[in-house]
Amino acid sequence: MKATPLLAALVAAGFGLVALPSHADVPAPQNTPYTPGALQIHVDATDLAHRIFRVHEVVPAVPGPLTLLYPQWIPGHHSPTGPIDKMAGLVVKANGKTLTWKRDPYNVYAFQIDVPQGASSVEVDFQFLSPQSTREGRVVMTPEMLNLQWNTVSLYPAGYYAKQVQTQPSVTFPAGWQAGTALDVASRDGNTVHYKPINYDDLVDSPIYAGKYFKRIDLDPGAKAPVHMDIVADAAKDLEVTPEQVKLFRNMVQQMYKLYGAHHYNHYDFLVSLSDKMSGNGLEHHRSSEDGTSPDFFTAWKKNALSRDLFSHEFNHSWDGKYRRGADLATPNFNVPMGDTLLWVYEGQTQFWGHVIAARSGLWDTEQAHDMWAYVAATYDKGRPGLASWRNVQDTTNDPTIAQRAPLPYRNYQSSEDYYSAGQMIWLDVDGKLRELSHGKKSIDDFAKAFFGMDNGSWTVNPYTFDDVVKTLNGIAPFDWAPYLRSRLDGHGPLIGGIESHGWKLVYTDKPSDAIKAIEARRHSANLTYSLGVSVGKGGQIGDVLWDGPAFKAGLSPGMSIVAVNGHDYSSDDLRDAVTAAAKDKSQPIELLVKNFDEYKTIRIDYHDGLKYPHLVRDTRKPDTLGPLLKAL
Repeated sequence: MKATPLLAALVAAGFGLVALPSHADVPAPQNTPYTPGALQIHVDATDLAHRIFRVHEVVPAVPGPLTLLYPQWIPGHHSPTGPIDKMAGLVVKANGKTLTWKRDPYNVYAFQIDVPQGASSVEVDFQFLSPQSTREGRVVMTPEMLNLQWNTVSLYPAGYYAKQVQTQPSVTFPAGWQAGTALDVASRDGNTVHYKPINYDDLVDSPIYAGKYFKRIDLDPGAKAPVHMDIVADAAKDLEVTPEQVKLFRNMVQQMYKLYGAHHYNHYDFLVSLSDKMSGNGLEHHRSSEDGTSPDFFTAWKKNALSRDLFSHEFNHSWDGKYRRGADLATPNFNVPMGDTLLWVYEGQTQFWGHVIAARSGLWDTEQAHDMWAYVAATYDKGRPGLASWRNVQDTTNDPTIAQRAPLPYRNYQSSEDYYSAGQMIWLDVDGKLRELSHGKKSIDDFAKAFFGMDNGSWTVNPYTFDDVVKTLNGIAPFDWAPYLRSRLDGHGPLIGGIESHGWKLVYTDKPSDAIKAIEARRHSANLTYSLGVSVGKGGQIGDVLWDGPAFKAGLSPGMSIVAVNGHDYSSDDLRDAVTAAAKDKSQPIELLVKNFDEYKTIRIDYHDGLKYPHLVRDTRKPDTLGPLLKAL
């Protein structure tokens, strides 16, 4: 450490350096019961106007030091994103007297309290000031609905595994509202619902969607382990779900059961919000999932085709991520740092099965499935120059902590949580190799059943390591799997081997697929990544510029906006037309007038290879194994 003038003066004056604590003074979690008793956690969720959740908690305790924790490391986020910045108004009392609390100076999620003699509990009151707009985070309360996540509205005692802390939760909802959750109802008292006792680990894993407009759909009639879809909406008209749509989601449940041969819950609830007000979401839980999508998801069914895999993705997490979980993610409580090294299994294989089960269940038709595989494959063929040069897929498993899903200047070059879709491509490659090694007798379905399909009905976490993945693969088809996987996780270059091994080729033509048309329409964008090397959003705003692509070399950068194309006001159609015209007249560059801060300048892009969009075409030299992969079981 370089000595500053002040430090030098203090040393000269005889003041020695004081050693500071190297870590926070928080008790380490022990796998023993929290014997003082169950936490009573009550949330008043009726203040819709201010979007405030008001918390009253009774924490049984013994006299002496007590540290209460606000959850920091949030499952499904894979990162220290507990929104403590929105916790306010903390008051702690015992025997009717207000106690002094102190925040740990080295851990802002820890609150230290001295429980006085004669007290058997402390009462804790605070508010969760949920975001008023998306500038402050995800909106979770509107005049019509709310999303209550227990990690945001509770404190729990340090020094214990979360599963060893029992709770008695209750919530007061706005009058007339109905709620969906994996929690079991014990009793009702007016607008207050008391839920059955549950350990704190499972409580945090059991969020609530509640709303004025509510509908419940049975996705597995007569099943011993019921599966429901609990829907809240901005308006009653958005709740119109057709029998044909219900049938597809029932197919999805059955296809998942046929894949794994076991399930890991006593009942399951898809918690669905159809809203332009409450923020969209996709978050997995063991016995439920949070699935936030557009208000017209059901009523404009065809337009929303590409978002249907949200449900197969999140449902799959009950097996992959919640039941089988990377050992470094299986932490004892919510304030022990998580390790994300195996997210390429947790999220990557789930992304894979999300696409496959969407096709097997009929949520996607064959053309839609092929379009989406082409879209993803192109990303890992030409759309991630950073992965081809300086980063690898394994390193992107650090992104939940590095970036916490904040926008990036050059996402294609920096990469951002590519373990999702790059992981998907790696598992497609694995499926091809399993089929090759077994002469078509084995596939990734066999891995899925062997790795995830045991202990039917159990939702006790079953951790695994990289070696466990390799061992299971070797049990299906002996091979040198460890270096095979590591070369794809730690190496550089395209990840499209799985497309080729399944008897297909990735090609680029000047015609966008229906999937790309739908994505562009939803995002009000023009995706010219594989031609001009730029993605342009609504109003000409440049979103991403392909590193070292034609637009990049000409001087375009994210944050600029395109004002005019070849002398005419910007439109996405005019930009595409200009790329097409430049392919015909190779003497003329594409001329863009762009705005950069308060400056305007003309940028000329000397590109003449035309529009390029990804598609899959059959390679007739090889058998088609993509078809069997996507076929219903």
